[in-house]
Amino acid sequence: MNTPSHYVLNLVLLGKTIAPNANIAIAVGAILPDLPIFIFYAIAKLIYRLPEGQIWAETYYTPPVQFWVALGHSIPIGIVGLCACLFFRWHFGIAFFASLICHSLLDFPVHNSDAHRHFFPLSDYKFISPFSYWDVNHYGKIVAFVELLLVLVATPFAINLLEYRFTQGIVIAINLIYIIGYFKLYVNLTSL
Repeated sequence: MNTPSHYVLNLVLLGKTIAPNANIAIAVGAILPDLPIFIFYAIAKLIYRLPEGQIWAETYYTPPVQFWVALGHSIPIGIVGLCACLFFRWHFGIAFFASLICHSLLDFPVHNSDAHRHFFPLSDYKFISPFSYWDVNHYGKIVAFVELLLVLVATPFAINLLEYRFTQGIVIAINLIYIIGYFKLYVNLTSL
């Protein structure tokens, strides 16, 4: 699932229930698991100047990169963190770890060849889903459309949870980027 979707969906899933008034913690927990991927990509592209094909077909699967990706998407680590925060009644941490776990659960069914080790460090098992959020060979076009619909449906609820116009604008911008991106990637605009 795309990182901005995690922000919108986690906010709606957790904002009124588990973590009311904890939007920043939810946002950080929604985005942080993918941060190692962004850092890896920036280093590979800007510093090492690797071609896209090598970045995503080879370098992404090296042990150091996969360690950091697994660490960020680890459900057991998220559960331990959540339990510790519940014990110490640290509300920011509760919202953060709940959002991190939610991120991993939303990723679980939509990663095929790029599946994460969601049970790290207890197991190196990767659930290879028949679906992918990006790979058209694994229903990526359909999954992307469903993701787009989920974000569009969740948006009014997310905006209602956000206090500031700036953060509301971010959610609206995510929607516009998704709509334009989906139509550019998957729909022939000249046929409309």
